[in-house]
Amino acid sequence: MDISALKLAIQQHMSDGLVTIVGSGLSCAEGIPGMNALASHLCSAMPSLVGGSLLDEWVKVSPNITTYGLEEGLTKIAPSTDLEEAIRVEVGRVVSEAEAAITAEVFAGTRTLRFTRLLPHLLRPSGGLQVVTTNYDRLLEVASEEAGLGVDVMFNGVFAGRLDERETRLSFCRDVKLHKGTSRFLYAERVVISKPHGSLDWYERNGEPVRHCGQLRNVSRLIIPPGQNKYRNGYSSPFDVHRERGNKEIDRASRFLIVGYGFNDVHLETHLTDRIRKGTPTLILAHTLTDNAKKVVSANPNVIALESSVVSGTAATRVYSQGSTDIFAGLSLWDLEQLVTEVFEP
Repeated sequence: MDISALKLAIQQHMSDGLVTIVGSGLSCAEGIPGMNALASHLCSAMPSLVGGSLLDEWVKVSPNITTYGLEEGLTKIAPSTDLEEAIRVEVGRVVSEAEAAITAEVFAGTRTLRFTRLLPHLLRPSGGLQVVTTNYDRLLEVASEEAGLGVDVMFNGVFAGRLDERETRLSFCRDVKLHKGTSRFLYAERVVISKPHGSLDWYERNGEPVRHCGQLRNVSRLIIPPGQNKYRNGYSSPFDVHRERGNKEIDRASRFLIVGYGFNDVHLETHLTDRIRKGTPTLILAHTLTDNAKKVVSANPNVIALESSVVSGTAATRVYSQGSTDIFAGLSLWDLEQLVTEVFEP
């Protein structure tokens, strides 16, 4: 495949029925700590944050994190409820601080997020652009609003938004047209974001999930930390509602754009990899493809994957397509920002 054919294939891929899957790689590219950075931070910070039996437990758990990484390390020994809560609080704090620094730049007009630059080049169906993300941060929400689009995260309200899919959807209704006795609802252009692992602005209040965009002290965020308990925790509200909506959109997608996602999540894999195996056209962008992602690429000719490479000390893009591999020196098309520049804004 030459570069012109690749660019044309990417342009044609951004068409009807696109569902975008976003993993931590996109947030990392913007400056949010990834799994490696979080693992390093927890290993250095947790001994001063917990004590007594929790410290004893952490001493047993932490070597696995050092050896296997945060995600796999926390599956070796399942943390107790109290230790898991301590991990959740610290992960939420670290990610929130990084997010605040990034959004301050966006607010000041000194920074444009990668996803903001992509959105004008995507078709906008009446049901909204569908995005499924495993990330806790709200950079996708910020990016969408910066692109002039509404954001549907299934919570309706400002101070303590209620989880209500129908009310949230109807809040974007702008008009009703009558034609031959049939009503047609017209909706504002929006991005519909499903977050099966939770979000920094989700909290529990009086036993119910709510959305509050400010900072709350001494209130646990509703985010699912990595580890052995992740699968179980994903079957409680509001995670289950978002997971079900995300999987529903995956099941009816005509094509996938997958950005910075490593194919390591049990909540999505049953539906996502099944659809890819059944031939759904898929474009994967990643700095480095994980082993699981490479298995998906090698087993499915309907997948085009781009990852970083280096040629003679120069940044390059390695492209996998239909069993062949091509390398394009001087281009970093795996990076969403450069992809938009080279493919959509030449």
